[in-house]
Amino acid sequence: MSPNPLASRHLDLGCGDSPRNPYQQMALYGCDLHAAESSAVTPSFQYVQSDLASGAIPFADNFFASVSAYDFLEHIPRQAFSHEGLTVNPFIRLMNEIHRVLSPGGVLLASTPAYPHPKAFQDPTHVNIITEDTHRYFTGPQPYAARYGFIGQFDVRRVAWDAPRNAQQVNSSAVRKTLRNWEHRLFKGGVSHLTWELVAVK
Repeated sequence: MSPNPLASRHLDLGCGDSPRNPYQQMALYGCDLHAAESSAVTPSFQYVQSDLASGAIPFADNFFASVSAYDFLEHIPRQAFSHEGLTVNPFIRLMNEIHRVLSPGGVLLASTPAYPHPKAFQDPTHVNIITEDTHRYFTGPQPYAARYGFIGQFDVRRVAWDAPRNAQQVNSSAVRKTLRNWEHRLFKGGVSHLTWELVAVK
C-alpha cells in the first residue's frame, strides 16, 4: 500500500546500481555519490548523482511519497566543517532534506546497523552510530534535534530491531519476518539492524 497515492514516487538514497522500491511506487528515483552505470538507468528508474553528506537532495518539495535509506545513514557524518571553518551537522541537514522532499504523510524507511551490534562499528566508513533512541531526536511535536537546526517533524510508524531483508520486503508476512529474525539470532550473531518507518508531519 502506497503511503500517499497522490504522489506515487519513491526515492532510494545511496542506491548504487540496485535501487529498491519497498512500497512499490509507480516511479522510482535514486540518488548516490557515484555515477550509476548506464545499464542501471531505465525509463522506470531515474538516477541523480549527488553528495548527500554535503548538499541538498536535488528534488522539489513534497515530491516523494516515500524515501528509503538502506545501510546509508551510518555513512553520514554527525559533524563536519564548512569551507568557512564553521561547524555543520550533515546528519541533521540530511534529515531536514528528507522531510522536505516527502509529501505530507510520506514515509521514511531506514535500515541501519546499530549499537551495540559489532556491524555498527566494523566498517571504517561508519561515522554515524545509530542507537535505539536516535530516532527520538526527529519525532514528536517538539523534536529534540530542533536545537541543532532540524526544522521538520516525523511521527513513528515503527522502530524495531530487524533483519535487513525484512526492511527491504516490508510487505512480507509477519511469520516470514519472524523466521528471518530468528535465523539471524541463531546463526548470524544476532539481529544487527534497526528499522525506522517515520511519517512526515507537515
